[in-house]
Amino acid sequence: MVFVLWGVTLAAFVISHVVPADPAAAALGNNAREAQLQEFRVRNGLDKPMVVQYGVYMERLFHGDLGTSLRTQNGIAADLAQFFPATLELTLVAVIFALFIGLPLGMLAALRHNRPPDLLARVFALVGGATPVYWLAILALNVFHERLGWLPGPGRIDAYSLAPPVVTGLVTVDALLAHDSEVLVDALRHLILPGLVLGAFSAALLTRMTRSAMLEVLSQDYIRTARAKGLPGRRVIWKHALRNASLPILTVLGSLFGSLLTGAVLTETIFSWPGIGGYATSSAVSLDFPAVMGVTLVAGLAYSVVNLLVDLLYVVFDPRISFS
Repeated sequence: MVFVLWGVTLAAFVISHVVPADPAAAALGNNAREAQLQEFRVRNGLDKPMVVQYGVYMERLFHGDLGTSLRTQNGIAADLAQFFPATLELTLVAVIFALFIGLPLGMLAALRHNRPPDLLARVFALVGGATPVYWLAILALNVFHERLGWLPGPGRIDAYSLAPPVVTGLVTVDALLAHDSEVLVDALRHLILPGLVLGAFSAALLTRMTRSAMLEVLSQDYIRTARAKGLPGRRVIWKHALRNASLPILTVLGSLFGSLLTGAVLTETIFSWPGIGGYATSSAVSLDFPAVMGVTLVAGLAYSVVNLLVDLLYVVFDPRISFS
């Protein structure tokens, strides 16, 4: 994991510093004088060679310092702590939606192979995987918020609601800790539309993967043997088939969680969600290299941790796998 994160920092640093643009001019504007630009470069270490800048960055990183944002002039760790919980909350809801839709639909498609439920699941997987996120987000807002008025629009809570005291940064959890049921319900309602939009692609992919894995397992001899021995159908499906089909599903789920965590830019923009995606986009546009490095490092760490958890879960679902 350490080497992966080191590679991530090196690649992000090189890519961000070979961009033919001046971050000082981007931060101070076109009207800044040359003396001001030079003072900004010296103050932020931008006047040093790239190798020296990377060395200084890594030294600070080893001491837990992610640097200072050129755009906000805040500590990047503080900025990430402000924006990351919103993205994490949205990602968790999207994954829950994907699981509740994709897993049962994929199982139903496999159990009803080449029948109407299978056809329905295949159409859903095809349409869900091919639908652009921005189009689905605009459609959902137009139908469920503007026309029907069933669900709230952009934002994490209504404008007239008083946010609970920040403890975790997750509004739903903070509302629970503050025993504020009104804000909790409000926050949950605001999560439905962006969560469904963000989780739609994942649900489609999970449906396809679950169907494929289950079809392969259901065709195995030990499944036919279990049925021939008279085991109840539910026990055969849940204990023998689903458990053995869970490894590829877990792998896909881990990849999806990582990609959702760092790829929610469009959803966050359309729903005015104050997450890390919007922060990353603003930082990249304004050539805020330290902030881009911080976001990239968090993304790499998230991928590594999720994949590590998936590897650990392999042992739980498949007794043939052991740590030794």
